[in-house]
Amino acid sequence: MTTAADQFDDTLSPTDLQFVYLANNVVELLETAKGELERDREAAKASLATASSILQSEIERRSGANGSTTRGLAAWQVVRVRAYIDSNLHRTIHVRDLSAIARRSPAHFSRMFKLAVGESPHAYVVKRRLERACHLMMTSAEPLSEIALRVGFSDQAHLCRLFRQAFGQSPANWRRDLEPAGRVGDPVRETPARMSTIQ
Repeated sequence: MTTAADQFDDTLSPTDLQFVYLANNVVELLETAKGELERDREAAKASLATASSILQSEIERRSGANGSTTRGLAAWQVVRVRAYIDSNLHRTIHVRDLSAIARRSPAHFSRMFKLAVGESPHAYVVKRRLERACHLMMTSAEPLSEIALRVGFSDQAHLCRLFRQAFGQSPANWRRDLEPAGRVGDPVRETPARMSTIQ
């Protein structure tokens, strides 16, 4: 299979060539997700999460090149760690596993991750779990106890405690506030801005 990068040979700078390869990887992941959507929804979700992480890292890397200094982990490390986290939210995620993916010692990885992402690995995992819980509350009628387990919290009380810290209200109240916009289970009911309020 000939990729777009093969067509440009020597005409692209190394940075542009890296971007073309990255874009091809994202396209392949999206095509995989499209093909797996009907057969294996979990595989499709994993491909979409990985593609999203790759794009997010590239956007952050490029915005960092426009004036701010790049610190912490390399872009490939951040991409792999984020993809692993997004694919394994339902499990216990240890710093030692994340550091192995980034090929760093756990202590060094934790420091570099915080420099690169702006928060500790644990805080980032909790944030991603809360974002996934918000998504599930908006798009499904599952009980909070099931959602808590699906996103990796030990139980509903754990979800409620961390949700209240992040949003200032319980998940049940937050979900109830969504009701006038549509019934639970409607795929499009809330703007993404509401989910990005996690600090």
